[in-house]
Amino acid sequence: MAKVSPDTPGVDDPGLGRRLGLDVGTVRIGVAVSDRDARLATPVATVPRETGLKDPDKGDIDRLLSIIAEYGIVEIVVGLPRDLQGNGSASVKHAKEIAFRLRRRLNKPFATDPTPPSPAPVVRMGDERLTTVVATTALRASGVSDKKGRFVIDQAAAVEILQSWLDGRAAALGS
Repeated sequence: MAKVSPDTPGVDDPGLGRRLGLDVGTVRIGVAVSDRDARLATPVATVPRETGLKDPDKGDIDRLLSIIAEYGIVEIVVGLPRDLQGNGSASVKHAKEIAFRLRRRLNKPFATDPTPPSPAPVVRMGDERLTTVVATTALRASGVSDKKGRFVIDQAAAVEILQSWLDGRAAALGS
C-alpha cells in the first residue's frame, strides 16, 4: 500500500478548546475528548460502527455529531492507520471515509443534526501507529482482562491518538 501522511499538529491551529480523537475500526469507533486547554485526553465512548463505505450516513455518524456538539469541539483528530514504514493499512479507507463524512455534515448540516460548534471544527488525520498496541499493553498492565478490554480498547486507542496529537501541538506551539 502507498505511503500516507498524517496532518501536523499545531499547523493552522484553531486555538483553545476541546479536541476529539477517533480510533476508527470496522466494528467500533473509539472516542476521546480533551480538556478545554487541549492538554489531556480522556475516554468518552465506544460507538458501534454502522456506516459502511458505500452506505448513507447512519447512527454512528449521528452519535459522533452529537458528541461534537455536546463538548463544543474545535478540532477532530481521526487516527490514520499506518505501518512502521508509513504505508497505509487496509483501514485507511475507513478512517478517511469517516473524516470525510464528518467534515461534510459539519459544513452542511442536515436539518435534524445537533447544532454544531461555530465555526465548524477542523477535521484532521493524526498518526495512529502502534496506538492499539500501546493501549492493549496499558490495559493489561492495569489488570483489565482481555474480555473486558475488548469493550474499552477502542477508547484507549482514541486516547493515545488524541494525546499524541495534543503533545505534538504543545511542542509545535511552544506551550
